[in-house]
Amino acid sequence: MILQAAAGAVLGKVGAAVGAALAAFAGAYGIGKIGKSTMESIARQPESAGNMRTTMIIAAGMIEGAALFAIIVCLLVVFR
Repeated sequence: MILQAAAGAVLGKVGAAVGAALAAFAGAYGIGKIGKSTMESIARQPESAGNMRTTMIIAAGMIEGAALFAIIVCLLVVFR
């Protein structure tokens, strides 16, 4: 019975580590998509580059904050 509980705890930590990795990759993918779309938009309308850049930075910051929060929650499970 103790071995089953220990195996469950190890499996939970592995799942949390995988979750942290997925959160990091998803955040990077989202920020990359935002950057790509912004660069395409600036190429089409160069006169509105300042507004697009500002919006891109705000959106990237929000995605990065959500990804960082997810990584911290997963790491809290690992080191609990």
